[in-house]
Amino acid sequence: MTVPVVAITMGDPAGVGPEIIVKAMADPDVRSRARLLVVGSAARLRQAAGLVGSDLRVTAVDGPADARFERDAIDCIDVPGVGTDLPWGELSAEAGEAAYRSVEKAVQLALAGEIDAICTAPLNKAALHLAGHRYPGHTELLAELTGTDEVSMMLTAPRMRVIHVTTHIGLIDAIERIEPGLVLRTIARGHELLTRMGIAEPKIAVCAINPHAGENGLFGRGEEAEKIAPGIAMAREAGIDAIGPLPADTLFFLAGRGDFDLVVAMYHDQGHGPVKVLGLENGVNVTVGLPVVRTSVDHGTAFDIAGTGRADHESMLEAIRQAVDLAAVR
Repeated sequence: MTVPVVAITMGDPAGVGPEIIVKAMADPDVRSRARLLVVGSAARLRQAAGLVGSDLRVTAVDGPADARFERDAIDCIDVPGVGTDLPWGELSAEAGEAAYRSVEKAVQLALAGEIDAICTAPLNKAALHLAGHRYPGHTELLAELTGTDEVSMMLTAPRMRVIHVTTHIGLIDAIERIEPGLVLRTIARGHELLTRMGIAEPKIAVCAINPHAGENGLFGRGEEAEKIAPGIAMAREAGIDAIGPLPADTLFFLAGRGDFDLVVAMYHDQGHGPVKVLGLENGVNVTVGLPVVRTSVDHGTAFDIAGTGRADHESMLEAIRQAVDLAAVR
């Protein structure tokens, strides 16, 4: 079996990305499962290695074909623009531009077939905006760079997977955007990914918007009947084992004990809250619907501890593992 090539983007170089990458690259298990390289600043990686006391060498390369994938080294496709005096834990256009360029380069490599998967360290949305790149986050940026009209965000944690109908928009806007077709397409994307992962008949549960799933029209304005239920019905007609809309409070309890393979959340916080309670340190973000494999850590840039060497790298390790697994089933 071919060992996949996974490119790890550095994210915001002023955040914890460089540190968690260096720590993860020292793990013998992930190094045995994939050929790993970094897209980012080689100089910043060297600084991060010093911070965390790593003996790994950082070698700048032009592309995957030049990488040697040695266990005692980190191959880095060097993205210029990050000075060695860039402060840790501070917003800057310089860092935002570097984060954007790293993602852009990784997407180019993936679309060209030079790498098998992308795993992203966190970027900072405000820094991205300072650099003139107006995206709500990685998900929307990746969709545009790959020319994909619509994608879904899936979060995974121990004992639970959640895919989102809407993500980085306000709650009122999210409710307006939800409609049966979008619900159906989100269910279908989740179902397709899980079947590729080896779950033959995924059991999918769909959240309601309102408390008690609207209590037969007592709460809300009929959103469950108008916006969600028809999408579920169409999914069932297509042979997908989907049920709902169900009250979110009890649904997540049932999912956590193993009753369902996937939960479909209607909006950002409805899905993110339960997943992060179950395990932020092991959470992974998967973008579903892209023409390339992309996973990510499920945390932010943590500017408050950036540059201290204290950042936990478990989410990065799990994101790399899932990138490897998904690359194998594409």
